[in-house]
Amino acid sequence: MATLIVPAHNEATVIERCLDTLVNQAGVERIIVACNGCTDNTADIVRRRYPQVLCLDIAIPSKVNALNEAEKHILTWPAFYIDADTRLSEGAILRITQEMAKGQLLLAAPEPIIDTSKSSWLVRQYYKTWLSLPYIRDGLVATCSYVISQQGHERFSAFPSVINDDGFVRCQFARHERGNVQGAKIYIAAPHNLNSLIKIKSRARLGNMELAAKGLCTQTENKPYSQILRQRLFSKDFVATVAYIGISLVIRTRAKQQFKKLSSYRWEKDESSRQVSSHS
Repeated sequence: MATLIVPAHNEATVIERCLDTLVNQAGVERIIVACNGCTDNTADIVRRRYPQVLCLDIAIPSKVNALNEAEKHILTWPAFYIDADTRLSEGAILRITQEMAKGQLLLAAPEPIIDTSKSSWLVRQYYKTWLSLPYIRDGLVATCSYVISQQGHERFSAFPSVINDDGFVRCQFARHERGNVQGAKIYIAAPHNLNSLIKIKSRARLGNMELAAKGLCTQTENKPYSQILRQRLFSKDFVATVAYIGISLVIRTRAKQQFKKLSSYRWEKDESSRQVSSHS
């Protein structure tokens, strides 16, 4: 039986979409929604519509603090950490729990299904290339979620104050200790426009820069992008590759500028894909 943790900061437009895919999952002991610093009615929605869910209303607007507070209420392992703007496939919890029970995976995630149907042409070209990179397909990237076994969580006592919590978790485990679980899927809406894409990808890159600067990774990886991208420039994917490289350069430059003022960084969020909930 698993514990599910959903951090939520002003997620009133999407929290029902997420929880509707969690509350009837098999193999769940407890669901915790860790509302943090909300100025909307996220907590009210959770309490009114999902009485079976433990709703924490935390004053501090911090995702990592919300995760640490929620972990005080974990009943059983593994623990699932799921972003509020995503949806899980039916049976995903049980499928991942059963796979982790075999003991090889200490860190796992469902397979990401990224919906770019409402995204601009440039955003679609970016994801076409990005999702094909071996490093991305290698596991626990672009999943907006992760699952940690009790043994795995012994690698760290608490989430540090960092931008990239999933990056922090990922770099505590060797390649053979982590992976995506086939048959379990997580549905993610891609940003609708280029500006939103640049914001969230800059945040991810900035978060990785912060982890490196603070020496918080116990496992390192090589990401052989250059050779792969050069090969793609001479293939049928030339246009998508050029778009990806151009956008990536903007993201890299923006993240470097943000890193110079890291202490005053304000969390950037993709609002374009957060559609109004269909529930009233």
